Amino acid sequence: MKTRVGIYQRQGESAVPILGDKTCSRRHFSLLKMKPRHSQIAPKTFQHKLEQLQRAHQKLLHRPNRRQTQGNGIFDRYEFPVLTAEHAPLSWRYDFNPATNPHLLTRLGVNSVFNVGAMEWSGNIVLMARVEGWDRKSFFAVAESRNGVDGFKFWDYPVRMPDYEPQETNLYDMRLVRHEDGWIYGLFCAERHDDSKPGDFSAAVARCGIARTKDLVQWQRLADLKTAGSLHQRNCVLHPEFVNGKYAIYTRPMADFAATGSGDGIGWGLCDNIENAVINKEQILDPRFYHTIKEGKNGLGPAPIKTKKGWLHLAHGVRNTAAGMRYVLYLFLCELNHPDKVIKAPGGYFLAPEGEERVGDVSNVVFANGWAARANGDVFIYYGSSDTRTHVATSTVDRLLDYVLNTPEDGLRSKICVEQRCRLIEKNLRLAR
Repeated sequence: MKTRVGIYQRQGESAVPILGDKTCSRRHFSLLKMKPRHSQIAPKTFQHKLEQLQRAHQKLLHRPNRRQTQGNGIFDRYEFPVLTAEHAPLSWRYDFNPATNPHLLTRLGVNSVFNVGAMEWSGNIVLMARVEGWDRKSFFAVAESRNGVDGFKFWDYPVRMPDYEPQETNLYDMRLVRHEDGWIYGLFCAERHDDSKPGDFSAAVARCGIARTKDLVQWQRLADLKTAGSLHQRNCVLHPEFVNGKYAIYTRPMADFAATGSGDGIGWGLCDNIENAVINKEQILDPRFYHTIKEGKNGLGPAPIKTKKGWLHLAHGVRNTAAGMRYVLYLFLCELNHPDKVIKAPGGYFLAPEGEERVGDVSNVVFANGWAARANGDVFIYYGSSDTRTHVATSTVDRLLDYVLNTPEDGLRSKICVEQRCRLIEKNLRLAR
């Protein structure tokens, strides 16, 4: 006689009975002993899921990016990021073979896309993106757009950057510059473990890697930059022109890999030979200051834009807060004939994280190492937010120069800053009379 069996519960693809008060029949007992079969997506289901992924990806790549209507007059933000982890090609993340990936799982995930170098390329704009995988390793990849604000698509393959030495672990944050010697250079952080601290797996050494190319595909790796008296070098940038017949490099000497307060500011030095770049003397052209946006540390962003008024620079400044470090962007201007001399520096930040930009792997951060200036004066500023995604802001050379030349410098004290604001109020009141 068959006995009652209780409620069935799903487990995998098999129905497993939950026993009632009496012993189950042999047929139901055999169900208990059955091993769940490994499910496989039917060919039609696999193809359907793949097509869904492809449609969603194409929709993202072709999504228009609208300029935000409310701004500060200095630059315009846009509604969506220009690059995210989801912009990475599906072929970089999935195995499309149903025999080896029957469930269409992500095989090599992408965590974030941020901190891009930028330049014009055959009438388009290309970004040299830092792509970080689920394994935390970063690599470089080129994405290209016709208009610079949307429609960015990655080239078929990421950059195969040659090794300089086998100890290198992580490469990131490339500054692109088209130098007057005819080469396109990429300067980037080449990180490796600090072997002087064998038990500390967070200890690292940052060096400035240097490579050059003609096509952004085939790269010639040169020797890492060497500077006297500084173990760590990040945020290094090659000046686009020779200075006194030498290569000029903006540096950021640091005594510690990441700690604030361990460097003096943005440096500058000259070297004779870029293939084995050695700077014997560094000077600080943009120092840190107490109780400013750059009291903790600062570093140059992309190579400067040459304007009729001077060399226009974009940099980042860092200060400590109760919630951790806060990264913002700022501008300054150097003399045309003396690019190591700052002539104007507006007070405060130029761009700070807002809204979703404040949330990510490293929150409350904006960081820029790429911008592009077109012949008509348009400027595209690319910045990463919270080490997660990439945004664009647009302006013009004239607007940026107006901002730099006519914004008061940091008064460094509350009393002076109040006086600056009161003068502006009085000026406006006189106009209203």
